[in-house]
Amino acid sequence: MDYARIRAIAEDLAKHTPDTVRGFEISGDEILMMMSPSRPHEFIALRIRQQLDQQLDAALVAHTGGEVEDASLGKLRRPDVIVVPLATFAEDTMDPFHPRDVALVTEVVSPSNHSNDYIEKVADYSAMGIELYLLVDPRKGTIAVFSDPGPSPEGPRYRARHDYVFGEPVTLGPWLIDTSELRPYPSKG
Repeated sequence: MDYARIRAIAEDLAKHTPDTVRGFEISGDEILMMMSPSRPHEFIALRIRQQLDQQLDAALVAHTGGEVEDASLGKLRRPDVIVVPLATFAEDTMDPFHPRDVALVTEVVSPSNHSNDYIEKVADYSAMGIELYLLVDPRKGTIAVFSDPGPSPEGPRYRARHDYVFGEPVTLGPWLIDTSELRPYPSKG
């Protein structure tokens, strides 16, 4: 099935979902309905965005929300935080952000469906050529920074990965993230 048809189906499905669904993502022939994130998840995204905003030059902005789409690859993702040129908000379009405009994507792993962030999104973001992918996992209190997207015999991939734990400073390209405020998800009980 072609991407335009899959996107039309996803948009139609989104009209009939409960309020707890905040949107959808597309990867290849798969449509993923996205649930509203929890408060701890949103707190982490907020803190990362706030820290990035303090370090970005005036031409860039950190944004919580927005879609990144590469129709030629059949990919539409909704990262938790993106860094894009401020000028992209002035464009006269309703289209999602194009990967060429995205300097960084951040995903905060949800308690369920974590393989999506670790496997599918690593593959999708590297295929889109997004230079930096910050993966924050509050289930384990860990952080991974993926960089240097490029070709490999298996297809596009990130050629560098650096791992951190909550509390360590994280080098993210030209930026530094203080993770001392980040907390693992509360235990249920």
